[in-house]
Amino acid sequence: MVPEWQHRILTAPADIRPLLQGIRRVAVLGARPSSHAHKAAWYVPQALQTMGLTIVPVVVHGHQDAEILGEPVYRRLVDVPAPIDLVDVFRRAEDLPAHVEDLLAAAPRAVWFQSGIRNDAVAERLARAGLQVVQDRCLMVDYRQLGRG
Repeated sequence: MVPEWQHRILTAPADIRPLLQGIRRVAVLGARPSSHAHKAAWYVPQALQTMGLTIVPVVVHGHQDAEILGEPVYRRLVDVPAPIDLVDVFRRAEDLPAHVEDLLAAAPRAVWFQSGIRNDAVAERLARAGLQVVQDRCLMVDYRQLGRG
């Protein structure tokens, strides 16, 4: 028998699609300003915003920008006014453990680790806490496949 928390780690497109259909507000952990427009942490949120999602930038680097993509910048997820439907993560896999408590305190419905980002221990901890988790997938690509882009 598969433990209940494992059902919250989404891998199949049939499981991911309903999650994506229900999101409206996405916090982007590791968002970058337009001066880094060549980085996925800027152009993916920009594309998602163009597709109609509300983007909430959460920066973890030393950027002093007050806004990214016309939205106010936050330094921690827990400081973002609720609700957060999904947190799109642009952090290296080895940096994810440092964000677990902030992710749990923010209580989004789901956490999405962008392409190339996978940390099974962090994914398990978040899933055990009741959050849906997607690893190593591009939110922009999957959301566009819904016909939103």
